[in-house]
Amino acid sequence: MKRRTLLRAGLAAPLSLGLIGPARWALGQASFSNTPFTLGVAAGSPTVDGFVIWTRLAPAPLEGGGMPDALINLRWELASDADFREPLRTGWVLTRPELAHSAHVELSGLEPGRSYWYRFTLGSWVSPVGRAATLPAADSIPSRLRVAFASCQHFEEGHFGAYRHMYRDAPDWVIFLGDYIYEYGGRPGRVRRHTGGEARTLADYRNRHAQYKTDPDLQRMHAAAPWLLTWDDHEVANDYARDQSGDMSPEFLSRRAAAYQAYYEHMPLRHAAWRAGGSELRLYGSHAFGRLAHVHLLDCRQYRSHQACPRPGRGGGQVVVANHCAELNTPSRSFLGHEQEAWLERALAESGAVWDVLGQSTLLSPAAIATAGDRRVWTDGWDGYPAARARLLGWLAARPERNAIVLGGDVHSAWAADLKSDFGQARARAIASEFCGTSVTSRSRLTREMVAVILRDNPHLHFADPEHRGYAILDIDRARAQVTFRGLENVADPDTAVRTLARFEVRAGTPGTRRADVVG
Repeated sequence: MKRRTLLRAGLAAPLSLGLIGPARWALGQASFSNTPFTLGVAAGSPTVDGFVIWTRLAPAPLEGGGMPDALINLRWELASDADFREPLRTGWVLTRPELAHSAHVELSGLEPGRSYWYRFTLGSWVSPVGRAATLPAADSIPSRLRVAFASCQHFEEGHFGAYRHMYRDAPDWVIFLGDYIYEYGGRPGRVRRHTGGEARTLADYRNRHAQYKTDPDLQRMHAAAPWLLTWDDHEVANDYARDQSGDMSPEFLSRRAAAYQAYYEHMPLRHAAWRAGGSELRLYGSHAFGRLAHVHLLDCRQYRSHQACPRPGRGGGQVVVANHCAELNTPSRSFLGHEQEAWLERALAESGAVWDVLGQSTLLSPAAIATAGDRRVWTDGWDGYPAARARLLGWLAARPERNAIVLGGDVHSAWAADLKSDFGQARARAIASEFCGTSVTSRSRLTREMVAVILRDNPHLHFADPEHRGYAILDIDRARAQVTFRGLENVADPDTAVRTLARFEVRAGTPGTRRADVVG
């Protein structure tokens, strides 16, 4: 095949990455007794004139995909309507065995601020229809924006009924804040069970992503709205930090590279996101919804400093007494990495939007417990990186005319808080608001009694709920932002009901979190 043909097919970028092996230069014509679109479709990576549409061919999703060892030509279609009565474009993309026959079609030249619909076909098989969207024009101010945010969807610990209810809440976009998969091996006695042991190899991570993607509620939500994505630790390994795993494995970097590749293969990401020969996957960046809101997605795992005061011979996080761990306050320690910190400081300074929304993977607010005058902190979260947190809050405080909201996940409980420059002063003014969503399914280790103590010792925290799994909805207009926490009645029941746990609002120009009416 000629190079210009490969360029049109979108293959030139992945061929240069180095991590993958040589392509099989045979164009396969495969026939299937089962649909190859078992993992559904997805859209993301938006710009003002385009986006990425994704699928992966996998007629045997839990057995490595079940595809032949050949290039497969896949057709895609784009339309102005979900019924494809107004077709706009069609084209072909070559899917490769080295990338698990995943397709990442990067579209451009489209109108800003509108929805499009897409699908894929292979022979007589047709994929589900998905909705994608471009970002609004840079100088526009949309009247409203509705975003759902979620995190921590452990397959074994429940059904993904949260997405069935999220679909009915009809968000324009979904922001996923980490722990899309869990790497752990299957365990008996759970609601559902992972196939295979703990994910360590590329084949393991591929099968694990595929198992999650087979969930019908997750598939339906991916098809219903475009997603903005970042990750936390379980996409690779629990509590890893940059180049170090919790068990200090000397093979960790090869494991991380395999996990990063599988993540790329299963998400609507651009080829340019996969960098440095496949050893880096760039997820952080800003998405401008005109001048109404800029969403700044952060990566809190790939570039961070190692956790402070680890146990002998171990990495990862642990609870320490703050006064007994001098390393905690080392100014050079970073939660985001210094390059990402510099980028974020510039992005906030240059935003100019009514609202700045920071999407990151965990609770930013201090949540330490005081015992006999000592504060006990968890070293894997922002509490373990106080100097880095102070720098971020300083950038927010330097621009009081901006309206900043921080979204988080990871802690398997819902939180609402005021962010302050000085948390030691109860009367210090709020500079921004934080809303940390609960998990889709993952169990919380916090009890109601533990949460009561945390709230007592941290007066900037206004609300917490560790008992419900679910998601949250963020509604934004020029006057206010409103967050609604939605909780499932029973995550073990695939047909569970949902209810509103609490609702909060932030008024433009007045930093601080206010309780709004609860509908139920």
